[in-house]
Amino acid sequence: MHLINLNLQKSTSIYDAIYGNFSSSKAVEVIVSHGKSLELMRLGTDGVLAPILSTEIFGNIRSILPFRLTGAHKDYVIVGSDSGRIVILEYNPAKNRFDKIHQETFGKSGCRRIIPGQFLAADPKGRAVMIGSMEKQKLVYILNRDSAAKLTISSPLEAHKAHTILFSMVGMDVEFDNPVFACLEVNYEEEELQKYLTFYELDLGLNHVVRKDSIAVDNNSNRLVAVPGSGEGPGGVLVCAENKIYYRNQGNNGDIQCDIPKREGSDPLEKILIVSCTIVKKKGSFHFLMQNEYGDLFKVELDWAGKVAKSISISYYDTIPLSNALVHLKSCLFAAAEYGNHFVYQYTEESEEKYPFSPTFAPSPLSHLSIISSLDSLSPIMEMKVEDLARENSPQIYALSGRGFHSSLRVLRYGLLPNEVAESQLPGNAAAVWTVKTSAKEEFDSYIVVAFLNATLVLKIGQEVGEVEDSGMLTTSPSIHVANLGSDGFIQVHPNGIRHIRTENRINEWKTPGKKTIVHATSNGNQVVIALSGGNLFYFEVDALGNLNERHQKFIGREILCLSIAPLLPGSRLSKFVAVGDYDNKITVLSLVDSEPLSSLVFQTLPGRPESVVIAHMSGHSNDVNGTLFLNVGLQNGVLMRSAMDTQTGDLTDTRSRFLGARAVKLVRMRVKDTNAMMAFSSRTWLAYNDASTLRYQMIPLSTNALEHAATFTSSVCSDAIVAVTGNRLKVLSFERLDGFFNQTSLPLKYTPRHFIVHPQSNDLVIIESDHNATNESWIPPKDESKMEEGENSEDEEENNQVSQEEALLANRKPGKGRWASCIRLVSPVRNATLDVVELENNESAISLCTCVFKDRGNEVFLAVGTVKDAQLKPRSCSGGFIHLYKIVTDESGRKSKFQLVHKTPVESFPSALCPFNGRLLVGVGTFLRIYDMGKKKLLKKCEYKGLPNLVNSISTQGNRIYVSDIQESVHMVKYKKAENQLFVFADHSNPRCITSMAVLDYDTVAASDKFGNIMISRLPAQVSDDVEEDPTGSKLKMEQGYLNGAAHKLEDVAMFHVGETVNSIVRAPLSSGGAEALVYSTLAGSIGVLFPLNSREEIDFFSTLEMSMRQENPPLCGRDHLSYRSYYFPVKDVIDGELCEQYTGLENEKQNTIAANVDRNPLEVMKKLEDIRNRLM
Repeated sequence: MHLINLNLQKSTSIYDAIYGNFSSSKAVEVIVSHGKSLELMRLGTDGVLAPILSTEIFGNIRSILPFRLTGAHKDYVIVGSDSGRIVILEYNPAKNRFDKIHQETFGKSGCRRIIPGQFLAADPKGRAVMIGSMEKQKLVYILNRDSAAKLTISSPLEAHKAHTILFSMVGMDVEFDNPVFACLEVNYEEEELQKYLTFYELDLGLNHVVRKDSIAVDNNSNRLVAVPGSGEGPGGVLVCAENKIYYRNQGNNGDIQCDIPKREGSDPLEKILIVSCTIVKKKGSFHFLMQNEYGDLFKVELDWAGKVAKSISISYYDTIPLSNALVHLKSCLFAAAEYGNHFVYQYTEESEEKYPFSPTFAPSPLSHLSIISSLDSLSPIMEMKVEDLARENSPQIYALSGRGFHSSLRVLRYGLLPNEVAESQLPGNAAAVWTVKTSAKEEFDSYIVVAFLNATLVLKIGQEVGEVEDSGMLTTSPSIHVANLGSDGFIQVHPNGIRHIRTENRINEWKTPGKKTIVHATSNGNQVVIALSGGNLFYFEVDALGNLNERHQKFIGREILCLSIAPLLPGSRLSKFVAVGDYDNKITVLSLVDSEPLSSLVFQTLPGRPESVVIAHMSGHSNDVNGTLFLNVGLQNGVLMRSAMDTQTGDLTDTRSRFLGARAVKLVRMRVKDTNAMMAFSSRTWLAYNDASTLRYQMIPLSTNALEHAATFTSSVCSDAIVAVTGNRLKVLSFERLDGFFNQTSLPLKYTPRHFIVHPQSNDLVIIESDHNATNESWIPPKDESKMEEGENSEDEEENNQVSQEEALLANRKPGKGRWASCIRLVSPVRNATLDVVELENNESAISLCTCVFKDRGNEVFLAVGTVKDAQLKPRSCSGGFIHLYKIVTDESGRKSKFQLVHKTPVESFPSALCPFNGRLLVGVGTFLRIYDMGKKKLLKKCEYKGLPNLVNSISTQGNRIYVSDIQESVHMVKYKKAENQLFVFADHSNPRCITSMAVLDYDTVAASDKFGNIMISRLPAQVSDDVEEDPTGSKLKMEQGYLNGAAHKLEDVAMFHVGETVNSIVRAPLSSGGAEALVYSTLAGSIGVLFPLNSREEIDFFSTLEMSMRQENPPLCGRDHLSYRSYYFPVKDVIDGELCEQYTGLENEKQNTIAANVDRNPLEVMKKLEDIRNRLM
């Protein structure tokens, strides 16, 4: 078994974010760390953070820091990772990539305690950087310029101190004195532990680091924040501790501090910590925005004079979701949320107001900030399934995402979701639509032209869109083609001629000869080609005066099915080619050059009859900056063929094909987001475009009803949209962004979702949710006691089941450890609505569920839910558990479904896994594996096995074989002997693993993931499997002795791969209708990937060689060895890293040629192979 790993949805969690001018001095940009990838985003004028570049580093990013040399106008990026190296990167806007400027090795790879990389701090004047480890080691590098103005880095200077644990580190603003770094650390060798604020000074003259001063600070201190100096502030640092913030500087031990305000009604003994911070600098002033563990923001200001700080003031600012990083972006604030969506906030006018200090505050809705944009985040994905529950002939991905009241059920569909700007009804079913301007000088389109079977409708675009009669177009005849021509007009091609409409109502008409009619037409602004019935071609050009003149004609001899003229390339007035498709299943490229007009240059034989053809100018890969002509042919059998066309000779190369749908493929050339694009219409609508950041060719379906035709649309209201027709409806659609393969809809949930299943009869989803340190009332806002005394009833009392996320954030209360809130939810995925919710009482928490059909109850489907009461997380304990048995019943109308409790069975421990098994219920209760049958008042225990090590967390079955995963001891295979009514563990794994998810692939093979980010596929040896099945009594299993403190037989690993993120769910499913099955997995960081099987030895050899060549020619950006990274815990085995292979398209031409030679291909063939593997999957 050989697999290739491909990424479908990149990680959406953000662990750190930094602001800087990375591409130019005025660019407002953010670089975020996704854990194992870096992404550069730029803030637009509309407040949207647009992705510019995302790059995988094949390592774990521990810290990132912006750095600017004195007098420079752009920033570098310093990265601390698990590579044991410090890496300095520079963004290259010309090639849209990060260039590695320096890479210095200082230690072993891996996230080790004493290897630097966890902390980074830079001198504000750009002279040095300190990199520190969690324990002992700190290194200082001096950064400077050489004679060529290039960045240089010195040898490391040691600032180690043994037996010291580091908590925080910052660079202090000391103007141009020797650089000073402040560290918050503790010496664990002392009898009484005491934290110190230690200052390390880099002596630039003597070229060494000295430990200059050490000040004792509060033992609960957790964070340092540098205070501006150099005339902008007093310098020094703010030390954040439990319940207070205080100021310290070298030689300054004064009592300058303030208490952190608490929420009204909170426990006076509760400890509050600052978890994230940013500085807001303005002309002549600055302040800090700090966030506590509840999400409350505080404005912290420092009163100072000269270089002396006088006092600290703090006031409540706003409450937003808890953030991993806060970044001030001029007039905006970017908050990288710990879980859920990330937001960009606008400062309001009220943010300048000053409020007096108050020790308590009441959280309020946003007043100083307002949301202007958001970034969708799936993190964390708790569980995921791939099903076609909406009957769309294309599977959807259902994911449980988020935490607490930020949780949601996300439904992901492959494709782009356009925004519907407007929709109107037409007098009949439309065949095509176009937009034209009255002249080239116009900024916006003037008319929308809709063609019907026997007429044409012309709509004028203004403040309102309405029908006009004086456009100059012929409305009593159907239109075949409408487009702008020349600089002052447009043409309408109808069956009997061409109407050239120019400014000032000048209309020129060209009539068809004889009884011929026009069947097809194409144009490009200066040239027009038409096809007449019988096989005649006519070619027209626009002269210098703007007149349309007939130049050449040719008799083809066959009926013409489609034609397309090449677009005008930059700097050219005329195009050289026109492509013609005919009934001979052939596409012919004809010349439009005067020396050989309409002569045949090249032809291409097609596997089916052509329906449409388009010559488009687009980029084929990342290095194709100037673009390439592509000949696209849509066939009547639903296949799209694409060939690269030589701009000089018209030769066709690199032909690729893709099946788009069951209907004939119609093609239209257009522009989307200021780039050339093409739309294909079949049973689904597809958009082909170039990715803005990578220039890669993308073809993705639209998640909307099938369209018949479309055209580019620009107006004063919507400057970048498309107008489309479907049936008798006219729609205006726009695209917010073109990045990502999936669009999503979401349904808010109440608590953190844990698991969900699909009900086999109704196809509804059953979700269990639970939260620790919460109560069922924590979602209800605090009631106004004064109103309660007056006897007033609030609406929140009546409708307390649904409260906004903002209200839940403000009302969040912590009832204490051991308190749980939980519910069971029934959801209709078609209507995206909740049908019923059952709240669990008595401090019960739902932890497992399944549906089961008991053999004595016919085909009646029951829902079994495992709950635990009074659960404690550490050490793991509880006062008991229950198995709830429900039926899902509907009302008389059949529209309303709800849960009906049948009975409740007590168990003594965690019922952590449930699974139907041969008409009974299989339950994992702590370390026990039990079989239950249906009883009248409770479930009846029929069989039990007590030999499992820790805690059963997943159960699957096939026949009489049971697959059990343990929370710490990997996977066990269990055999049930019906005659003896006994269970036996006959095989397990030799390596203990903390299993998070499991999927059965076949009778002998399972795929599983662990919490360290590894995916393994394990198989029972064939001989052992045969022996187990041939032992009818099970006596041999009883007699066999265990091996390695486990079962007698061991599973063998046939595939191994380190993903780099904790995999929470793994399923076996196809991702397209009729497509091949793959292993689809999701992670806590919000990414979705697949392990796709390779079909042939030729494919295996190709991708293995490509991967090996990429490791040599394109090593990871941050210095981590790729093979070591993918073998982080266990050696990688029989899995190709598709993410590394796909970086091939972004390499320089020289490297592409070298790698292609290693695999005996040319670069285009390598790219085609990479594209084909994704097309087979999606």
